[in-house]
Amino acid sequence: MKLLHPMPTLLDERAGLIAGFTATVVLSILMIAKNSAGLLPQLDPIADIAHLARLPEGTIQALWFGWIGHFALGTIIWGTLYAAIHADLPGLPVVRGLIFGVLAWLAMMIVFMPMAGHGLFALSLGLPAMMATLVLHLVYGAVLGMTYARAAHE
Repeated sequence: MKLLHPMPTLLDERAGLIAGFTATVVLSILMIAKNSAGLLPQLDPIADIAHLARLPEGTIQALWFGWIGHFALGTIIWGTLYAAIHADLPGLPVVRGLIFGVLAWLAMMIVFMPMAGHGLFALSLGLPAMMATLVLHLVYGAVLGMTYARAAHE
């Protein structure tokens, strides 16, 4: 199985960026709603991004950096990566997006969460935080897959 297709013919970067941005907006709305409801206050990826940059906690600079980092990851990194591999994922666009969402969640659990000090699979935050991030990534992935298909005219 070939993992990447030649860029000029099958990679639609524009569609990847549009889909990544759209999915990140939806994910962000859900994160803000979670915070507003007081659910899982220990789960704060925005603060974790700022913490990794060694910015003082609770400052406006940390907040801005966290959100910009969140959008850069969701839009540029994940959106472009999805554009590069979506054709190799099985199923309809929503299924492809869900698969990608799980892969992005695994990356978060194996790389980002330990770097942020929460341990592998965010075990220090508890099972509810781990499951909440999975649900959020599934929503992100579903929106990503459907939006990409529409933006790429698939």
